Amino acid sequence: MPMRWFLDGVTGLGRPTLPRLAGNGVVLRAPEMTDFPAWAALRAQSRAFLSPWEPLWPEDDLTRFAFKRRLDRLREEAAEETGFSFLILTDGSQQLVGGITLSNIRRRAAQTGTLGYWMGQPFARHGYMTRSVRLVSDFAFRTLGLERLEAACLPENAASIRVLEKAGFRREGYARGYLAIAGRRRDHVLFGLLKSDLFPSNSVAS
Repeated sequence: MPMRWFLDGVTGLGRPTLPRLAGNGVVLRAPEMTDFPAWAALRAQSRAFLSPWEPLWPEDDLTRFAFKRRLDRLREEAAEETGFSFLILTDGSQQLVGGITLSNIRRRAAQTGTLGYWMGQPFARHGYMTRSVRLVSDFAFRTLGLERLEAACLPENAASIRVLEKAGFRREGYARGYLAIAGRRRDHVLFGLLKSDLFPSNSVAS
């Protein structure tokens, strides 16, 4: 199913805009350059908290130039419908709390995408990520027409495992040397979620 784009309400040019998802106290939207100060501050504040679970950060990772480069890549992926990246904000105060991506979207027989996410340390264990994973899963299945989502995390990352399990993902396997995390190849636990896990047959409108 093709992505349902909305007209750009500012320019009126009909330029495709990125999706905005909202529900259960969180808002997910694409990052903009104006988000750089809040994004960089939260990432810097949470560096020790995030580093054990992520690939090594480039030396310029928290610079404005690197953020602009990141946005350019994310917009290209969205235009090609191979990936979508969202900032996670609280619904009321619009406080930035983290980020979530749906990447590596494969069509044809696969109809699959991969979830990844990060949460700022001050906002961990408040339920924001579980709600965000559910929103993106709904978007992937209902709007993009995908049939399967995949996710992976380190075996000792109990918080991430809880998020995935609460969102309906099932543990499917164990991959040796799956990703380079904190500078070395690490084994990961693999999780999967099927459209049919969330929506019984014929219950999702086209």
